[in-house]
Amino acid sequence: MNNYYCLVAGLPDLSIDDGKLSYSVADFKESIYPQLAEQDRKVIDLFYLQFDNACLLQLLKNKDAVVTNPYGNFSVDELSALVSAVAEGDILDKRYPSYFYSFVSLFLRNKESGELQPVLPEDYLAAYYYHYAMQSKNRFVSEWFEFNLNLNNLLAAMTARKYKLDLPSYIVGSTEVGEAIKTSTARDFGLPGIFDYYDQVYRIFELTDLVEKERKIDLLKWNWMEDASFFNYFTVEKLFVFLVKLSMIERWISLDKEKGSEIFRKIIDSLKNDVRIPDEFRK
Repeated sequence: MNNYYCLVAGLPDLSIDDGKLSYSVADFKESIYPQLAEQDRKVIDLFYLQFDNACLLQLLKNKDAVVTNPYGNFSVDELSALVSAVAEGDILDKRYPSYFYSFVSLFLRNKESGELQPVLPEDYLAAYYYHYAMQSKNRFVSEWFEFNLNLNNLLAAMTARKYKLDLPSYIVGSTEVGEAIKTSTARDFGLPGIFDYYDQVYRIFELTDLVEKERKIDLLKWNWMEDASFFNYFTVEKLFVFLVKLSMIERWISLDKEKGSEIFRKIIDSLKNDVRIPDEFRK
């Protein structure tokens, strides 16, 4: 296990309520990432894949869109080449994560058939992403992505049940929690004893202030990371946690409360029309 005493010690303290930052996700990629051992870069790459996902989705939705991907692991040209390769049935290029091929193939098939799907492409992509990252040999990172998948599925299930939607159609991926949600008729989905955070998630779901609800979700993730990485002092896990926290704060700084309220009103309107929560606010 590699230790990064100087790197970790030199990182600024972060609070989810920070109103400004002296450090950014871009700074991390430029100054810290190059100093990591190759095996640890692969761990951090899992974080940066979210930017590749967003870029890939943009390219699939509109091939003529002006797309940038400054934080991702792949250039826009590389991702465009991937889309073309899948469309032409070319052999898998091992440079890319395997789930890229699975998702692009699914997207192109659905686009060609014109068939409406109960789950948005963003959510299918997130499910593929989480499943891929859960295969990481780094236990902390694997568990982090599983936690996110379970949390998103539980929130989706609560929303589906509230609006009397076809609940199983809104659950993505395959975990013990996901299977329990799909098959249980119990009020709590039979999750106590399986998912320790059910009560906290339910209290968050019941909040009426939508911006506060989203902040509580991020706080739950923040506290999960704090607890799960408690004994990782100067390792890549601590750097991964710092990077995730940094991205959370950057997102909140970019949104004032008025804009946030407007966006969440749109989310609720969409849910009433049987549309899933946009990927932008399910990270």
